[in-house]
Amino acid sequence: MIAIPTFNNQGKTNESLKLASEIERKDVSAKTFACVIRSLFQNWRQGTVGCKTRGELAFSNKKPWRQKGTGRARVSSIRSPLWRKGGVIFGPQPRVRKLATNLKQRKLVFNNIFFTKADGDAICCLDLEINSTKPSTQTARQALKAAKLLGKKIVLFLPFGDEVHYASFRNLPGVNIVLFDQPNALHLSDAHYWVFLKKNMDSFNSMVAQWN
Repeated sequence: MIAIPTFNNQGKTNESLKLASEIERKDVSAKTFACVIRSLFQNWRQGTVGCKTRGELAFSNKKPWRQKGTGRARVSSIRSPLWRKGGVIFGPQPRVRKLATNLKQRKLVFNNIFFTKADGDAICCLDLEINSTKPSTQTARQALKAAKLLGKKIVLFLPFGDEVHYASFRNLPGVNIVLFDQPNALHLSDAHYWVFLKKNMDSFNSMVAQWN
């Protein structure tokens, strides 16, 4: 069982939450981790960069001067890549390239990251619930300050549709909000701490249970 410390607005409490799901530690695979991270970077690329070749320019295709007798170098068209505003040779073109990773690989990477954070006591629970319909960044900041996480790079797990807590934490520096159903290996591994709210303990258990 993995114990997770709980913090309120006064600091650390004597209560430690236990993960309800039994998750098995798997062997660490640096190669699989690298493949998953590379696929994330590749799939996030927009692929919209592009430039025009000499055949796509809207310039005239008329020969600037005659071939011989002028003393100047021969030129076929002002669209020539040798000229200013001319076409580009072998330039980038819009394209989409996707790299796929299977579910088994992603589960292994999430499992490795989870136990790395658990071994380093980098998973925390905040006993915080903003009951009003109006977000409060000040309350969220006080909660992180009491947990000594203010200014640290953290990942805050929230369920979809929790707009009050999302709006309360989103402007705090170093806080990256990740939905329970949309975790990714880059954000989880890049953060110093994982944080979730006590009221979302069941959602956290369900997310971690999928990495077994």
